[in-house]
Amino acid sequence: MPKPSVTSTSHPSGALSLDELIDSLVVAHRSSADPLPFSGPSTCLAATRALVEEELGALVSRMRGEEDLAQLDRLREWLDQELVRLQACFAERREPRPSWAAGHPPTALRDNQRLVMRDALDLAPEDSLARRSLDPGFDVASLLVGLAIRGETRLANRALDGYLRLSGDYALTRLLSVFQVARSLSDARRALQRRPEAVEGEPLAHVADTMATSRRYLALAEKISAFRFPPLIIGVGVSGSGKSRFTANMVECLGAVRLCSDAERRRLYGIDPQGVGEEPPVDIYSDDATARTYQRLAGLAGTLLDAGFPTCVDATCLTRAQRKLLCQQAEARGLPVLIVSFEADDDTLKSRIVRRAQRQGILPLASLEVLQRQQSVFEPFDGEERQQLVHLDTTATNATETLASLIQQRIYAG
Repeated sequence: MPKPSVTSTSHPSGALSLDELIDSLVVAHRSSADPLPFSGPSTCLAATRALVEEELGALVSRMRGEEDLAQLDRLREWLDQELVRLQACFAERREPRPSWAAGHPPTALRDNQRLVMRDALDLAPEDSLARRSLDPGFDVASLLVGLAIRGETRLANRALDGYLRLSGDYALTRLLSVFQVARSLSDARRALQRRPEAVEGEPLAHVADTMATSRRYLALAEKISAFRFPPLIIGVGVSGSGKSRFTANMVECLGAVRLCSDAERRRLYGIDPQGVGEEPPVDIYSDDATARTYQRLAGLAGTLLDAGFPTCVDATCLTRAQRKLLCQQAEARGLPVLIVSFEADDDTLKSRIVRRAQRQGILPLASLEVLQRQQSVFEPFDGEERQQLVHLDTTATNATETLASLIQQRIYAG
């Protein structure tokens, strides 16, 4: 089935890279600016339900095929169940507001020099959907749907991971499938509306192409609504082991969401995870701070697994107690766990740490002392852990392919 023609070798001056767009979304969603004038539903649940009913009604009125109507019935049933099941999650959300797109000039999305979307969220500023007040997370859903329908899976995976890490809004993942399905319904309806209800003499190919586009969005909606059985992947390794680099690869390849201990440790103490030069108000590396950090990582892992997202923990995980705390989140839900030990020889570890310190413009001595402390407190894997354990030599030339193969064999092939 043909994909929308969205690829170009150049981009307009008003374009943003994916990272720039994510940064802008996070800043906008943190803002307490008053929403644009709006007279619709005042809660995110009511606003979402109203949108779903309108889109389903419009699609039913335009589609005549039995299979199409049966598909819409399945999506309606799933949405009805989810809107009831997730009422408590909706109740915790902020007041609905218009889309990020409504407050910005026409902005394209680019990947290096390649044009991905002519409107960054697949929404023009003047679009009625952009002006409609919904949960801010609907912006993220719009971005993910726009990327998914274009086959940009890796960009979509990176977008979600980046947004969650910067915003800390992991609770959004519980509602994200609903928002994505609702946005897919909107796009399916909009595809049909681009063609008048009846045009005498219209070539059948035009009708078929319109229906095909609409059905692609409905197929995407069904894929998003499908039950998922996500794994928990726990990275273990000292500084310089390559753990962060390889877990970042897992994000793009597996669609996993990465929980970074450094980011969550800083967030616990009100420090921007991306902030530079901010002096912590307390010792954020004390034993108490570390215990709180792992408790937070465990809680967030549970949230992500409940939402159906493969979850990857990027932390040193040096003690059995830390690893067990994380493993319990998956085991309690009957989900698979994989522990990946990221390993390198001492000379490589020290060399990597020195190079990183030089890039950051700092002396490497303190970082090397941290490495030594980490190696001294590491607790070897016990018999139970070894049943879920794989070792990865991160100095090997084919380490990335090896890790992908190990994950496939231990989790997805079973």
